Amino acid sequence: MAVNMQADARNEINHLLDHYIMILKAERGLASNTLEGYQRDLRKFKQYCTKQNIQDPKALNTQTIQDFLEFLRQQALSSTSTARCMAAIRGFFRFLNTEKGLPDVLAQMPRSPKQWLKLPKTLSEVEVTNLLELPESGGPEELRDGAMVELLYATGLRVSELINVDMAQVNLEVGYILATGKRDKQRIVPMGETARKKIERYCQEARPVLLKQNNSSALFITRRGKPMTRQSFWIILRRRVLRAGINKRIFPHMLRHSFATHLLDHGADLRAVQMMLGHADISTTQIYTHVEQRRLKEAYAAYFPRAKRQGF
Repeated sequence: MAVNMQADARNEINHLLDHYIMILKAERGLASNTLEGYQRDLRKFKQYCTKQNIQDPKALNTQTIQDFLEFLRQQALSSTSTARCMAAIRGFFRFLNTEKGLPDVLAQMPRSPKQWLKLPKTLSEVEVTNLLELPESGGPEELRDGAMVELLYATGLRVSELINVDMAQVNLEVGYILATGKRDKQRIVPMGETARKKIERYCQEARPVLLKQNNSSALFITRRGKPMTRQSFWIILRRRVLRAGINKRIFPHMLRHSFATHLLDHGADLRAVQMMLGHADISTTQIYTHVEQRRLKEAYAAYFPRAKRQGF
């Protein structure tokens, strides 16, 4: 019995971390991607405590957090990843204080690292055209893949939103989809005529072949009749990028960035772009205003008579 009690004491931090993760899953209503990120971050902290032989939660203090922050820096994490990790740890310490009565060390914890402005990576309009206008073989998977990439660019959806679109959320007559974003917030997004035609052809010619005898409400399905996954779509996109001869490392989110950037580049209103992207705060959308700033700079350089002399 004494041995078991000692083992429980040694594992108390692990038990508390596991319990906190269960609370996050059950009570906080976090989006699945956010929850997965928090779980990864908390596992990092668990592994760090194990490595440092920190067994008693009462031994956790501001120095522990500072050392852990230095540990993250040595892993060369981005400021965004480090800030998210620290947010997860702050939540855990708040849980220790409010639920377990341990001392409140949050006031003395180091501030999360400042996130620097990082302009979104995008594709040029020529690169997007090359990607979307690949020759099609006409096979069911080829029609599906082309429709998925076209729809992703045409609507600016997140990949998680794309693979979770149900048939009932697509209106091909009017040409829009009902997207379900973070925290299950829904928004209506127009898809454009080209995307509408590709989705229509996919639904008529390819989806029944892929579905076979299976039943699924998902718009995009695999050859086994199952809903598409993020990993499967990433493989699809990578193959199509290679076929298009694009010599860039492309991520699915780049098509979302390109959607917003190209809209603004052609004069779209920032508020309209915010609504289509599903941003709760327009400050999130404002990162794309680098397009407008670039346009102003180009106009100044082209038309102001003293621009070149001033070295603009």
